[in-house]
Amino acid sequence: MRPITGPDEVELFNRIPYAFNHEVAEDLAAGRRRRDWTWLALDSEGRLLARVAWWSRPGDTDPALLDIFDYLPGHEATGAALLRTALAAVVPEGGTPAKYTRFLPPDWREDPAVRTAVDGRLAIVERLGARLFVERLRLEWTPGSPDADPPSADSPSADSPDAGAVDAGPPVPGPTGRLAFRPVAGEGELLDLLTEILTGTLDAYSLDDLRQMTARQAARLQFDEEFAHFTSPRDWWRVATLPGSGEPVGLVIAARNQYRPIIAYLGVLPAHRGQGHIDEILAEGTRVLAATEPECVRASTDVGNAPMAAAFARAGYAAFEREIVMTWD
Repeated sequence: MRPITGPDEVELFNRIPYAFNHEVAEDLAAGRRRRDWTWLALDSEGRLLARVAWWSRPGDTDPALLDIFDYLPGHEATGAALLRTALAAVVPEGGTPAKYTRFLPPDWREDPAVRTAVDGRLAIVERLGARLFVERLRLEWTPGSPDADPPSADSPSADSPDAGAVDAGPPVPGPTGRLAFRPVAGEGELLDLLTEILTGTLDAYSLDDLRQMTARQAARLQFDEEFAHFTSPRDWWRVATLPGSGEPVGLVIAARNQYRPIIAYLGVLPAHRGQGHIDEILAEGTRVLAATEPECVRASTDVGNAPMAAAFARAGYAAFEREIVMTWD
């Protein structure tokens, strides 16, 4: 059990299929992964039995996510031993491990083989001190031609560059005139809107933040840890307002992360909820990104956030995967 020696062992590391395999080499080169965060368990003949890896933003000193944990069938004990050993090496003594995340087929509970494999991984992580934090829907809007059905996140084909492609969505509707849109005026306005939108939130990450800090502090944290890192134009961040008065109604942050265009944030101010504004605000964010002619636009929301999931479904965003997140206290 050891870290990889470097880029020369990426091919060995990728012998167990998963949706991120085609990104590992580039992530290592870009600093999103590190050699000492990428671990292997090999038998006496050099055959890969299990693997573990963490991800971060370039330049981070600590990993942000434990996002790869795999083992061959029948080698659960080796997988558990590898994860325990790697955690001890990667996480400083007394530190809290990064969240564990796993991408899964949208119907993963209905396939006995996939469910058994997933439950096995989750049980190992749980025995090492983690607990279920949230299950999320991964969503995609595709303007191009329909593709084949998406492969399972645990299938041999899932590490291809086109893994997760879904059928093309409907055209983005044009503005109705019920709302006007403008770029966010600046960081101060953005923090004000984020703080207000947090009232009544159903998002698990936001609720967790609000148990530990004020709404303003939670808004500041989300800006510093996520939005401030986007290199796409900030005039893609749009405030929805009432025509005439200019009163803010909601907010959509359209952006591009390190991989693709995304709807990074979507919210309606409490005073304007329940009036159907969410559909127009999401449509505006999608229009902003559609103008860049992307292959697809992605987003995510909690399985338990039914109103948000319904809004994405009405806008033609298909659920192509689910994500399980586990966390250590």
